[in-house]
Order: sequence, then structure tokens, then C-alpha cells
Amino acid sequence: MTLRNILIHPDPRLKKPCAPVTLFDEALAQLGQDMLETMYDAPGVGLAGPQIGVMSRIITMDCTKDPEPRRPMILVNPEVIASSEETSTYEEGCLSIPEQYAEVTRPAVVTVRWQDVTGAAQEETFEGLWATCVQHEIDHLNGKLFIDYLGPMKRQMITRRMEKLKREIARG
Repeated sequence: MTLRNILIHPDPRLKKPCAPVTLFDEALAQLGQDMLETMYDAPGVGLAGPQIGVMSRIITMDCTKDPEPRRPMILVNPEVIASSEETSTYEEGCLSIPEQYAEVTRPAVVTVRWQDVTGAAQEETFEGLWATCVQHEIDHLNGKLFIDYLGPMKRQMITRRMEKLKREIARG
């Protein structure tokens, strides 16, 4: 397995919609494993293809809390097919926007359909942190970041912090 570099906002790839996955092969399965390892290493609960520069509709997530056993999930071509009118608000963060958090309100329960790495159809209803995470990661596949839910002042402030962080990283 290979740890992948996580892109930091602002990066134009994070704002582009991703193409559906059409080839279900060993390379896709390996990508999914690399993404899980990268996500766990970060550490995070979700990761989307564009966050590592892969412009394909693939996400990984695992919202378990210790001491629960891990539940690594790889979702290919995920789509929300039903969502509750009831909402929940979570303080969200993002591996592409490190150390920045904001409250985002989303549907509390969502049903998602996707394919696994072999192409087999899957469907599950998520609630709580799982529902928030899957919606956050699907947003990435559509070129949307959690800060896009914020007001323009807060979004600009976070973007400026990320530009500064990228300059500091570039300087070493």
C-alpha cells in the first residue's frame, strides 16, 4: 500500500466534478486500499479521490470510534438516493483544509447507493456522523467543500489561512 499526498485548499482540482468510475480492476482495488491507509494515517474519517488528485468518483470512510472494530468502506460512484427532512449539525473538518472547523447542517439520515471495487451494487442508510461523512465526501466528488456552506467572510478567512499554510509548506 502507498500513502498518497493530500491536496490542500485552494487547489483547482478540489473544485472540479469527478468522472464516474467505469473500470473495475485491480488498480481500482489498490487505489481504494491506498486511500484507506492515507485516511487512517492522516488521521481522518473520510477521503475522496480528488483530495489525492484522482478525479474519479471514489470515496473511503470509517466513522467508528475506539474501541469499536474498524469498518473501512470504499464507495465507488456513490449517490444519495434519499435523505431525511430532519437535519443535524456537526462541526466538520477536512483533510484538505487542516485544522479548520465549522458547523454544517445536513440531512440527518441519508440512503446511499454505490458500487464496491468489483462493481457490485450496494445500498445502505447512514445516520449520525456516518451520514455527515458520506455527504461531505460525495460533495468532494461534485467539486464542493464544506467551507462552501459558510458565509463569504468566514470562507475567505479560511482560504487565506490555507494559502499561508501552503506557502509555509513550500518554504520547508
